Amino acid sequence: WVDDDSHRLDHIGFGTVQGEDGKRFKTRSGDTVRLVDLLDEAVSRMEASLRERNSGSESKGGNVSEDEIHKTACAMGYGAVKYFDLRRNPTSNYIFSYDRMLDTKGNTAIYLLYAHARLESIISKGKADFGVDVDALISDGKSKIALSHKSERNLGLHLEFFADTIEETLNDLYPYHICDFVYALSIAASEFVTQCKVLGSPEMESRLLLCRATAITMRQCFDLLGIRHVMRI
Repeated sequence: WVDDDSHRLDHIGFGTVQGEDGKRFKTRSGDTVRLVDLLDEAVSRMEASLRERNSGSESKGGNVSEDEIHKTACAMGYGAVKYFDLRRNPTSNYIFSYDRMLDTKGNTAIYLLYAHARLESIISKGKADFGVDVDALISDGKSKIALSHKSERNLGLHLEFFADTIEETLNDLYPYHICDFVYALSIAASEFVTQCKVLGSPEMESRLLLCRATAITMRQCFDLLGIRHVMRI
């Protein structure tokens, strides 16, 4: 069924998943760890983390309702396992660690999902508190993105790398290129919203549009990696 003129077949090697002791990852009894058990444990830990966050005084009840916690935990837990696997060169061995996988800092799906939710939160507040509807701005087509501040330019440049990243991934079939891109993009986005006032600023419309462009690109990366995004955490 393979047509040399229209089909391409590649073999992608895969390294060994190791435990904290550096040996092949197994259960305490020596059995092979089932993927479903890894996923269930990741969801369970993420659900506990969200409940703890919601109960904390700092969160004032949290952004995720009780009814949404399990669904959100599934998206984040499953995404964490997938991303932890995909962000590495598949031919390399790696050590499996829930703590590193579910870390809210660093190159993890959890960090990326929080970064995406932060952007969407800013966009929602722009509409609720300032009456600026990004979707209406896009439909109208009159508002433009102006990259004046250095962090705005940096974020804009990172967005420009998306097409090149896809080309590179199609060339060698390594999804870690997409992981590297979306992680760098999220860092640039964090620097932007930290250094530039978005809500209530004279540049609010432009900066909200930049937030939306970034969020859309992040969601495209999540889709390509098989990670379900969440709009709020």
